[in-house]
Amino acid sequence: MSVPTMIIQLAIAFLTTMGIFGLTLLGSLPLGLLVYFGKTCRFRIIRGIVTVYISIMRGTPLMLQTMVIFFGPSLLFHTQVPDNWRFTAVVIAFIVNYAAYFAEIYRGGIESIPVGQTEAAAVLGYTRGQTFVRIILPQMFRRVMPSLTNEVITLVKDTSLAHVIGTVEMFTRARQIAVAPNSPGMLTFAVAAVFYYVFNYIMAFIMSRIEKKFSYFQ
Repeated sequence: MSVPTMIIQLAIAFLTTMGIFGLTLLGSLPLGLLVYFGKTCRFRIIRGIVTVYISIMRGTPLMLQTMVIFFGPSLLFHTQVPDNWRFTAVVIAFIVNYAAYFAEIYRGGIESIPVGQTEAAAVLGYTRGQTFVRIILPQMFRRVMPSLTNEVITLVKDTSLAHVIGTVEMFTRARQIAVAPNSPGMLTFAVAAVFYYVFNYIMAFIMSRIEKKFSYFQ
């Protein structure tokens, strides 16, 4: 296999990597906020369920969670899952896993905001919802942006774990190419590393620009 052909195949597989990454962020960022609300809910049973959920998601490997979600339906219901279930299972596993981490990040950011701001908003006639959306939420995102950036960068690299259930993302394709006859060998992994690095650099740049947008809350 020629080097240009290898690069093209890796680029095509990287589209799957980007799909996992994008859908995970799209689902886990808002879900993490809902999980935070559950963690701070006044109903003890809801708090307990959410606390256990966060503990399991953070205490077990993402690779294992992906395998459970992929094999679970067929083992529990003795049904044949469709071929596209591999990609769906990966996305679901990544979303529920990262939502737990984002919830804890949100909690830390919100709890770091002085209580006096909430009290001042109440004096000015803001409702609890208005206070959260207009005052607390923007400041929270500004405070947690470095932590969110770290999680986003980790997510880019974690997409390679999708190979455990046979999802052909870029890492899986690189491994297939590297062991194939007449392949470029280790050069394949070097090119894959460049793909990951460049994408991580772009995401870090985007996150830094977003962080500057919130700088007026300093």
